[in-house]
Amino acid sequence: MTASVELASTHGAASLVQDIDWLAIAPPLALAVAALAVLLADLFLTGPRKVWLAWISLAGLAVSLLPLIPLRDGGARSTFCVPGNPTTGEAQACSYVASDFTLVLQLVLIGSAAVVVLLSMPMTAPRPWADDRHEDSGVPGGEYHFLLLASVAGAVTLAAARDLVTLVVALETMSLPAFAMVGLRRDGRGGEAALKYFLLSVASTAVLLFGISLLYGATGAVHLDRVAAGLEALDPQVKTVAATGAALTLAGFAFKVAAVPFHFWVPDTYRGAPVPVAAFLSVVSKTAGFAGLLLVAGIALRPYAHVWGPALAVLAALTMTVGNVVAVRVATGSGDAVRLLAWSSIAQSGYVLVPFGTAAGDGADLAERLPASVAYLAVYAVMNLGAFAVVTAVGRDRPTGLVSDYRALLRARPALAFAMAFFLLCLAGLPPGLMGLFAKVTVFQAVVAGGAGWLAVVMAVNVVIGLYYYLVWTALLFAPPLPGTPPGALPGALPGATGTLGESGSLRVPAPFALAVALAFGLGVALSVAPQIVLRVLTVPGLLG
Repeated sequence: MTASVELASTHGAASLVQDIDWLAIAPPLALAVAALAVLLADLFLTGPRKVWLAWISLAGLAVSLLPLIPLRDGGARSTFCVPGNPTTGEAQACSYVASDFTLVLQLVLIGSAAVVVLLSMPMTAPRPWADDRHEDSGVPGGEYHFLLLASVAGAVTLAAARDLVTLVVALETMSLPAFAMVGLRRDGRGGEAALKYFLLSVASTAVLLFGISLLYGATGAVHLDRVAAGLEALDPQVKTVAATGAALTLAGFAFKVAAVPFHFWVPDTYRGAPVPVAAFLSVVSKTAGFAGLLLVAGIALRPYAHVWGPALAVLAALTMTVGNVVAVRVATGSGDAVRLLAWSSIAQSGYVLVPFGTAAGDGADLAERLPASVAYLAVYAVMNLGAFAVVTAVGRDRPTGLVSDYRALLRARPALAFAMAFFLLCLAGLPPGLMGLFAKVTVFQAVVAGGAGWLAVVMAVNVVIGLYYYLVWTALLFAPPLPGTPPGALPGALPGATGTLGESGSLRVPAPFALAVALAFGLGVALSVAPQIVLRVLTVPGLLG
C-alpha cells in the first residue's frame, strides 16, 4: 500500500521518486484523525452525551491497532527514505521504520492509552456516574481527549522514528499536549504541576536540541544509521564535539524517562495532575521516552557504547536507589499513594536502564542486551496501569489519597483488594505475579551476560528495599479495620457519604474503572501464566533495526 510522489529536478533531467507506505504510517495517522474527530464532535455533544467523546477515542485507538496485524506478518517496512550512494556503498536511509521493535512499543503505547481513556471517563463526563458527592471535575472532555490522542500519536511516531529530526518532532508532539493535560483541571495544584513540568521539560528539550545539533555538525547526518557511520569515521579534530553532543542528547532523554538526577519534576507533577493523567505520564510518556533512548543509544551512538554504557550504568544505579529509598520514606512518612507510585516509577526506570549499563566495546552486543529493556517496559506498563487504575477507583471514596486509606479494602471491595495486591506484588517481583519476576530475571540475565557484576548487586539490593513499601501497602489491604469503624464502611471516606455505597456498605466502582482494572488484571494473569510471551521479545531478530 504505497503512493509515489515524483519530484523533478530543476534541470528536468532527473527525478527522485519518494514512496510513501500508507500502511506503515497508518497507526499514527489513525490517531491524528481520531483526535480531530473528537475535537469536532465536542462541538455538537452536550451534557451526559459527552461520554461519547471517550468512546470515539477508544474507537480511534482500536482502529490504530488494526494495522499492526498485517505489519507484523509483512516484516519491517520503511518509508520517507533517501537513496544511498552506489559509488561509496552507502545504503538508503529512512526516517520511519515499522520494525518488530516499533510494533511491540506501539502495541504497548496504544493499549496503555486505551486504559487511560477508561480511567478518564468519569472525570471528563461525570454525569453518567455522578452521585450527590461528586461534582464536575472541571476537565473539558473534548480538549482532554484531543490532547490525549495527539500525545499518543506523537509517542507512536517516536517509536518508528529513525532520524534525529523526526525523533525531536515526535517527542515534542507527545510532550506539549501532556503539559496541558496536567493543568486542565481548574485548581491551583494542577496549574503549578503543569508549570513545573513545562519549565523543566523546556530546559531538557533545549539540552537535547543542542546535543543533536552538535552530532549533526560533527557527522553531517541526521538519520540514525548514518550518524553511527559518521561517528566511526570521525575526524579526530571534532571527536570532542561529537562526544559532547552524545552526552547532551542522552541527558535530554534521561529527563523524559525520569532518571536521577533529572527526576525532580515527577513527584509534584504526578501529585498535582489528575490520577489518570499521572498514569498516562507514568506509562505512555515514559515508554516513549525509553523508545527514543533505545533508538539513539542502540543505533546512532552505538560506536560510543563503551563511553555511555558505564555512564548509564551509574544513572541506573542512582535511579534505582534514590527511587526506592525515597519511596520507603514516603511510605513511612506522609504515606501519599500517588507520590509513592511516583517514586516507585522512578525506581522502575532504573531497572529499565540496567541493560544499557552492560554495553561494552564497540556496542556489537547491544542487540542482545537492550531488548531486555523492551520486555521490562511491556510488563511495567501492565503493572503500573493496574495500580493506578485501583488508586483512581478508590480515590472516589477515599479522597485523602493516603496509603493508610487502603486499610481493610478487602472488606469494602474484595475484587479491588485482590487486584491491587496482585499489581503490587508484580511490581515487587514476587509470586503470584510471575510477570514481574520474569521481567526482573530478564534484566538480571542481561547484566550477568554483560559482565557488570556490580550493577547486578546494586539491583538485587534495590529489589529487597522495594519489597518493604510494596509489602506494607499489600498488608494494609488485608488488615482488619480500625476499632469503631462501622461494618463495610471506608476508613478514609467522606463523613456520612453513602452515594457510592451499596446496601452492604461496600464500595461501588464505576463501570469504566472496573473494566480498566479487569483488563490490566487479565493481561497480568495471562503474562504470569505464559511469561514466554514477554521473553519472546528478546529473541526477535533485528529488534532495533
